[in-house]
Amino acid sequence: MTTETLTNSPSAIPAKTAETSAPIHPTLAERWSPRSFEAAQPIDEAKLTAALEAARWAPSAANSQPARFIVARRGSDAFATIAASLMGFNAVWAGSASVFVVGVAEVADADGKPRRWAEYDLGQALAHLSVQAHHDGLHVHQMGGFDVDAIRTGFSLPESLVPVTITALGTAASPDALPDDTLRTRELAPRTRLPLADLLLTNE
Repeated sequence: MTTETLTNSPSAIPAKTAETSAPIHPTLAERWSPRSFEAAQPIDEAKLTAALEAARWAPSAANSQPARFIVARRGSDAFATIAASLMGFNAVWAGSASVFVVGVAEVADADGKPRRWAEYDLGQALAHLSVQAHHDGLHVHQMGGFDVDAIRTGFSLPESLVPVTITALGTAASPDALPDDTLRTRELAPRTRLPLADLLLTNE
């Protein structure tokens, strides 16, 4: 069983190993979603490619592979377009990430037939991406608070391609780098989840 830990130094990057009811893989136990990223740190291209490759090899219904990605490095026009679409607190902190990855679901095939499981399969792909990234020393924070129409217009997406989420990816930084006290408090707060028993509707 792992235990939740936090470093005592206010300037340190918090360690947030999950408290689990059974042992799980260390990468899964240690994965968390920071808001503070090293603003001057460029992305390690090999690690970014590995994360995207992990997403490519995620399972999908009938191997339909409906996950698509818009990858934008900090300083690019694409990054600025994505940053401008962010809402609320996301607009405050996310710009320090090295990369934005927009998760896009292809919800219909070339013949216009709906892909019922497209968003589910995109979620699996992004889960694979997040685990690989954390394994390689990167962090990700997935966001739903963004203007979907701004992304659709900014990247000329057809109706069959639906932006679902934006992932900030990079190297975690000290909470002290965050510009807002509320954000710093959230960064240092322990991770929490519902008890496993509360999630099991049936467990015979």
